Amino acid sequence: MRTLTALLPALLPGIVGLAAAARGVDVFAALTDGARRGLELMGRILPSLAVLLPAVYMLRASGALEAFTALCTPLLEHLGIPVETVPLMLLRPLSGSAALAAGGELMAAFGPDSAVGRTAAVMLGSTETTFYVLSVYFGAAGVKKIRHAAAAALCADAAGFLAAAWCVRLLR
Repeated sequence: MRTLTALLPALLPGIVGLAAAARGVDVFAALTDGARRGLELMGRILPSLAVLLPAVYMLRASGALEAFTALCTPLLEHLGIPVETVPLMLLRPLSGSAALAAGGELMAAFGPDSAVGRTAAVMLGSTETTFYVLSVYFGAAGVKKIRHAAAAALCADAAGFLAAAWCVRLLR
């Protein structure tokens, strides 16, 4: 078993090296070209991230989440979505780490086996960090007009939030 474990780290580079040699590819040149392209991509993505992440933290610190929760409470109760998940639903399209922190807070406050905790977990697993994905992938591809993609992605997130709450209630 130890011999197999010792051979595994050499297996992948060995296979790649053999494939490159068979095709006549200069591995070092390919690696440096990939690194150069990766740095160029990071240069295009970094400005979006530099704006997005502080905006998320300002939203949480400003008290806007609490005000929006109070505004949405009647609708969410009617739809069967736990009101306590509003911060998670607002943060999830913006930032995965902020949404994960909100989900962790919900599970710490209500317990992971509670309806709120389960709903938060399913919401985290069934939705995406929409604006992060749009900024990173569309920025990398050089796409500037994301209006329709953003609307479609936000509709998908809303459907995911609603389906998560309904599935948790159904399977309780």
